[in-house]
Amino acid sequence: MRRTGLNIWVALFAALICAQPVSAAPEAVDRPDELRSMLTELRAEQANLAEKIDRLEALLNSNSIKSPAGSVVRLQPDEPAITVSDQSERGRPKADATPRNKLDFSGDLQLRYEGNFSDDDLPDRNRGVTRARLRANYKVNSLFSVGTEISTGDSDDPNSVHVTLSDFADDFEISLSRLFARIDLENGVTLLGGKFANPFLRTDLVWDGDVNPQGAAAIFDLALTESIRVTTAGIYSILDEVTLGPDSDMIGGQINVGLRPNRNWQFSGAVSYYDYNLKALAGADAGDYRSNLRDNWGGYLSEYELLDLLGSASYFGLGERWPITISGDYVKNYGSAAGNDHGYSTMLTIGRTTSVHDWRLAYGYSQVGIDAVLGAFSNDNLAIATNYQSHLLGVDFTPFDHVVLNATLYHYKPLEAVYAGNHDPDDWLDRLRLNMTVSF
Repeated sequence: MRRTGLNIWVALFAALICAQPVSAAPEAVDRPDELRSMLTELRAEQANLAEKIDRLEALLNSNSIKSPAGSVVRLQPDEPAITVSDQSERGRPKADATPRNKLDFSGDLQLRYEGNFSDDDLPDRNRGVTRARLRANYKVNSLFSVGTEISTGDSDDPNSVHVTLSDFADDFEISLSRLFARIDLENGVTLLGGKFANPFLRTDLVWDGDVNPQGAAAIFDLALTESIRVTTAGIYSILDEVTLGPDSDMIGGQINVGLRPNRNWQFSGAVSYYDYNLKALAGADAGDYRSNLRDNWGGYLSEYELLDLLGSASYFGLGERWPITISGDYVKNYGSAAGNDHGYSTMLTIGRTTSVHDWRLAYGYSQVGIDAVLGAFSNDNLAIATNYQSHLLGVDFTPFDHVVLNATLYHYKPLEAVYAGNHDPDDWLDRLRLNMTVSF
């Protein structure tokens, strides 16, 4: 087996974990003009801080954030409370939230080592992977804002922005992965149009974190009490449009309830339904079909009418740095032509990654039928898109501000031998990922 690449990446990770920031000693300033310049800068920073304090006080007075004793924090459309096994989303900054300033920028850069190992199914593979995303949101006025995101990755692959380091150092492809307009009304209604971040509470069982739907969406957020919040979301998503003949689209909706009865406990649950109408397939390719069953004409064999149930419970009694969260996701495709029409995933996490020296540990298990989900939009964490069972072990560490190191091991195999294809149904596969994510 080729282990040289793995050894190098492990050494780099160890060096980053052991590294500690060193504070530079302040330089002496003995000239009056320099002192005046420094004083002017401090006064400007003081004014900026006062403005931020005023905005926070206004936010508290508007009840967008409740008191800590029974807090329920409003979720932005791209801030799902559950993301069970998409390691690439960890440390990801807010994207489609209403801009705090007139113009806001955010983004992230990720470097990855990935090793794929097998007993006898496939040869071992080691590769380097990277991704970059840059977002900009502009607040036009008190109601309207617009935003965009540019990212690396194949423009024909909606569920990945990663690129492999290969091809004799060819330049990376850059795509416009988001372009949207947003309207925030005073009654808790948010309207989105264009290509935008996923508006639903989700896990990557059904939705990969890199998928940005296109079409129109509406979100209604209502605080019933200080400890109960209800969010409903609906979407009309355009998948493929043709000049002659029917189009492909999706209509979906979700009801999400959040409960924070006290300081130590928080619960959330959601019911979602997605109805796909897959008539036009001219824009689909092998990366969209993936392992879903196909008919004699090359189209999808199954219909996709997905009922998705999600839930999570979090305990904060061990201190703010060590929250414990258990979450689950169950999906059933009522349009499946195959017998195994459902899938589920569970995840246990301990810890967080919000502050320097934070740790988070994770274990997850998932099992997915061959046509339980639409492979075009579900996760790409494994070499098998559907019809799999998988174990996940993960650990995150925050060595510096805005920097998260992650190691994730996927241990998986085909679920049913009849749909295993080129994979040995009895061979367990392993995929190891070492990620360094820098967000800003």
